[in-house]
Amino acid sequence: MAAAESGWCLCELLRFFYSLFLPGLIVCGTLCICLVIVLWEIRLLLQRKKKSMSSRQNGKNKMVIAFLHPYCNAGGGGERVLWCALRALQKKYPEAVYVVYTGDVNFSGQQILEGAFRRFNIRLTRPVQFVFLRKRYLVEDSLYPHFTLLGQSLGSIFLGWEALMQCVPDIYIDSMGYAFTLPLFKYIGGCRVGSYVHYPTISTDMLSVVKNQNAGFNNAAFISRNLFLSKVKLIYYYLFAFIYGLVGSCSDVVMVNSSWTLNHILSLWKVGNCTNIVYPPCDVQTFLDIPLHEKKMTPGHLLVSVGQFRPEKNHPLQIRAFAKLLNKVAESSSLKLVLIGGCRNKEDELRVNQLRRLSEDLGVQEDVEFKINIPFDELKNYLSEATIGLHTMWNEHFGIGVVECMAAGTIILAHNSGGPKLDIVVPHEGDVTGFLAESEDGYAEAMAHILSMSAEERLQIRKNARASVSRFSEQEFEVTFLSSVEKLFK
Repeated sequence: MAAAESGWCLCELLRFFYSLFLPGLIVCGTLCICLVIVLWEIRLLLQRKKKSMSSRQNGKNKMVIAFLHPYCNAGGGGERVLWCALRALQKKYPEAVYVVYTGDVNFSGQQILEGAFRRFNIRLTRPVQFVFLRKRYLVEDSLYPHFTLLGQSLGSIFLGWEALMQCVPDIYIDSMGYAFTLPLFKYIGGCRVGSYVHYPTISTDMLSVVKNQNAGFNNAAFISRNLFLSKVKLIYYYLFAFIYGLVGSCSDVVMVNSSWTLNHILSLWKVGNCTNIVYPPCDVQTFLDIPLHEKKMTPGHLLVSVGQFRPEKNHPLQIRAFAKLLNKVAESSSLKLVLIGGCRNKEDELRVNQLRRLSEDLGVQEDVEFKINIPFDELKNYLSEATIGLHTMWNEHFGIGVVECMAAGTIILAHNSGGPKLDIVVPHEGDVTGFLAESEDGYAEAMAHILSMSAEERLQIRKNARASVSRFSEQEFEVTFLSSVEKLFK
């Protein structure tokens, strides 16, 4: 009897849900149609706003080219790409209006341009309009202690919306990796869209880290130790990777900075027909002006690291490896490590303080110096005196600092992965151009090996490295960049 009643209840429940199916389908369909109509009306409104703004500029409809770069006043490689891209476009399309969406609200446009000249020796030939965004905090990783990738990506949509409401461009280029803004500008703003990808928001390497339950800066130890949490995070990553691929495929032109990034973007976005490698611009010529000779401090050897103070750069590895090096060599008192980089915010400043404490804990604080947001000339001076250049980021997308070290004649010791492994620290005409390592011991041993070499051996490696870096010059970047974005102007 009980079984019969249970079966009857189940049938009634199924019948009830079935009766709701058609009304639910109608409601969902109606809501979708309403949403499409609303979005279309917004698009028409933005187009009218755009025409109205254009007509007020000397009666001419000038092409508006906009870059989204919320941290354009930072001193990293991504910012060098931005300013070199703007300079190249201004040379070829001088009549266009150039806009940079930025969140650097505490600086004026003139201060930002002066910072670009001071740090990168880049001066634009024509004016740039800055659209200052107040919602940059929505893409700060500190705002999302959990589900960081999803939080930042959704935050970038709101940031992009703020940008679109202030200025509707003809051509929109995301130069900082906010792929979720691409469909917004393409389908709502009616823009032709392009993207320069420095580092994919998610990569197959990140998926493998979670799948293999390896701890890392983007995979907390408490998750890696728990099988259930690892499975949940893996599902989350796969879903996010799928959506990331969808939004990225909206781009009309895709530029990537290295072979490593190319492989991941082709796998995720699947738009190989409009994807090209455009190596980031390095101020190679400026560093090539440094005389090539056996470098000497007074006394000893200088080791330098060039890179922003971000967690993925793995500066602690440099300090720990340096501490082990001091225990290996007899003349340890003649060695000095200088960490040169940019601080974007308070979180970066906190990391520098943590690195200082690490140096104290390891007893090497007297031999480690920090140089933060230094001008270009000072950076050049340090590289002109350094014997070894350090780089420790796992799967660095490219590594402009690596190229700069090689051009300056500093023997590079980079991580055995990513761009340095595939594109930069590769043999030139069969000759060694630098060294690669992975672990603390590996770095310490490689540094000891470089210091033990004769002056003539080190000089030959410097010559090989210099001969190999011309393909990363600013001139080469301008040619490949303009060739890639040409489709956006047709």
